[in-house]
Amino acid sequence: MADDKTRVLPKLLIVEDDEGLQAQLKWAYDDFDVTVVGDRATAIAALRAEEPPVVTLDLGLPPDPDGTSEGFAVLEEIMALKPDTKVIVATGHGARESALTAIARGAYDFYQKPVDIEQLGLIVRRAYNLHRIETENRALQSRTGEENTVLGGLITAAPEMVRVARTIERVSNTNVSVMLLGASGTGKELLAKGLHEASERRGGAFIAINCAAIPENLLESELFGHEKGAFTGAVKTTEGKIEQADGGTLFLDEVGDIPLPLQVKLLRFLQERTIERIGGRKSIGVDTRIVCATHQDLEAMIADGRFREDLFYRLAEIVVKIPSLAERPGDATLLAKAFLKRFAKEMNPQVKGFAADALAAIDAWGWPGNVRELENRVKRAVIMADGKLVNAGDLDLEADGEEEAQPLNLKSAREQADRKVIRHALARSEGNISNTAKMLGISRPTLYDLLKQYDLHA
Repeated sequence: MADDKTRVLPKLLIVEDDEGLQAQLKWAYDDFDVTVVGDRATAIAALRAEEPPVVTLDLGLPPDPDGTSEGFAVLEEIMALKPDTKVIVATGHGARESALTAIARGAYDFYQKPVDIEQLGLIVRRAYNLHRIETENRALQSRTGEENTVLGGLITAAPEMVRVARTIERVSNTNVSVMLLGASGTGKELLAKGLHEASERRGGAFIAINCAAIPENLLESELFGHEKGAFTGAVKTTEGKIEQADGGTLFLDEVGDIPLPLQVKLLRFLQERTIERIGGRKSIGVDTRIVCATHQDLEAMIADGRFREDLFYRLAEIVVKIPSLAERPGDATLLAKAFLKRFAKEMNPQVKGFAADALAAIDAWGWPGNVRELENRVKRAVIMADGKLVNAGDLDLEADGEEEAQPLNLKSAREQADRKVIRHALARSEGNISNTAKMLGISRPTLYDLLKQYDLHA
């Protein structure tokens, strides 16, 4: 109960001259810190003092209670002072022209009198949530210094990946071991490097090793190093990757491929923070942070006896699940444009962008190979393109990459179609809500309702 009392409520400014309606609206929003005013001067003073994210505004204010001139004057001043404020205007019955004019001048939404408190409450809460999301996005962009990038270099507009980046940022300055779980090609090494660069270890080395790409008999030497003469061919003492990353970060990709005997030695290092080179007898203290990744089901491997449970819990102090590219609406388009820009500069400067059919194909494709597949296809397309624009044929993508079984149930079929169209529109507009709504021919509130209904993310 104490938490509820001390919780800071979001601010809501109600500009309404009807005293009866003032009281009704004030008590309808117990989850907001409500300020009620009845004229222009008081409204602007409250805006300056409180800086509310959301304002409900009756256009019929004195001295023009039967018109809209005073209400529009208030709206104009709000937009000039705080253009990010979500203003919801009230109009008389049938005053659609006034509502559309208000939207054109910067209002977020409108409602008609007589007031439906419940309906207005939904609009107010949607407006507040949108303002909060926009504020968070601006803060994120200011930290990264570049729009649509997080962790200094990861290109994304998907909330799913933004959340992943935020998690990594939060743990970056700790020494906990981090495990990245995701399919091949989802950018695990890029995220690991981003973690290193965001940490206090950024001055040390970032060393990456793919455990699946090195033969078992050589992996131990690669990780722990060897002394001169330890085995045939060991002509000199060589530091292993763990030792090379002293003071920095070691990224172990495909950690599930480490053989059981070597898992024991890795566990000992994680417990004691010392290593012994092959053929050596001296313990060497090493301050190396471990970040690992795998696409395998380690819990199943533990059950089968192929992976040590105690090692798993040492490596997985923090587990971060990385969504596939198909689960990141809009990112395929963003990444494709970034890849095209890079490859065109290096390989085919005449290429300037994508044709409409190429963008449609990118939107529709399921990307089973994730970002790596996308990068390879764009690289090939840039090389093969004859004109200024890359087309779908250059990408070698089928017209429809989603060959999923069609549901027989009409409701399911409609939902599937809605999801597909919304995701494609989000991709085309690069996550911009206003542009997506225009593309779909619906209002922003309706789009937000659909996103919530289908558990989609903008």
